[in-house]
Amino acid sequence: MNAAARYAPGVVRPPMSPDTAPVRVAVVGTGEWWGRQHAELFAGRADTSLVAVVGRDPARTAARAAEFGAVPYVDLEKMLERSRPDLVTVCLPNEGHYEPTLRLIRAGVPLLLEKPLVFKVDEADTLVTEAARHDLFVGINFNHRYAKPVRLAAAAIARGDLGRLTFATWRFGGEPGTSRHPHANLIETQCHGLDLLEHLCGPIESVVAQLAEPGGHGWSTLVVGARFGNGAVGSLVGSYDSSYAYQDTHQVELNGSAGRILINDTVRRYSFQRAGDETAQVWQAGYFNDIDRSFHATFDRHVDELLAALRAGSPPPVPVSAGRRALVLAHAVITAFESGTRVSTVE
Repeated sequence: MNAAARYAPGVVRPPMSPDTAPVRVAVVGTGEWWGRQHAELFAGRADTSLVAVVGRDPARTAARAAEFGAVPYVDLEKMLERSRPDLVTVCLPNEGHYEPTLRLIRAGVPLLLEKPLVFKVDEADTLVTEAARHDLFVGINFNHRYAKPVRLAAAAIARGDLGRLTFATWRFGGEPGTSRHPHANLIETQCHGLDLLEHLCGPIESVVAQLAEPGGHGWSTLVVGARFGNGAVGSLVGSYDSSYAYQDTHQVELNGSAGRILINDTVRRYSFQRAGDETAQVWQAGYFNDIDRSFHATFDRHVDELLAALRAGSPPPVPVSAGRRALVLAHAVITAFESGTRVSTVE
């Protein structure tokens, strides 16, 4: 039975036993950043086997596949039929996600998608609907959730260390990527902030916004005001007119009635300070702890949970619906700016 048939609608996928052979993974995309990261990770793990690499350029695809001991393809359907993967990861250029993802969902193969899901809400709706119709395992890589400081923050909030949440801020500035969409910064990068603010603070119920285009190349810098369903307020500042070289190019601040949490540069530093106490509790990765100070290792930790869920027949830890939600929030920000009004994000 080929991979497409094995995961077709109506075919029940049994839980994968922890004692089975390594999970067979195919990577769609040959980029030098996350495409390489995906191939390197799945080729190097003991519990996975990189069986295929799919790309558009035959020479580039062959070179990437040879580097990691996989089979190269330029045709998705041939890859599914011949390599029969248990999981396909999609890490294509940001504006090229929709069509290949839809084809893979309709083929019925479990997926891990790189963010952003897509740029258009109607396309996101189609992907989420099709995934649900196929009862398919489809996750999205919001890897910021797996940074050690973020996990410490989530645990502190769950314990009630902050008391009642009062406000939250996200700030993230760097350089532009290759997307030409006028709202690329908001949709492809600040989607991490939109996702993480809801992940830590609960649903956002409305937004207001100011956007700027200082370089004349789209709305590359923005400020968003948010109101959460629990009554707290928040802000998101994002820019492609900054630099990833700056110290504290990324910062998250969570304030509550009982204390404050600060996260610096995603993986670099976490601190918690109780209200009225001038002494803070601080986490920073130790001398030999390369893993927790590595941003790329956040992907490894996500994959740990993703593979465990796949083997157990459980839903992915970060489902495709999270990608759609971040996009819905981004489009609400655009509407709020264009209309000069506060826009509801309650669905």
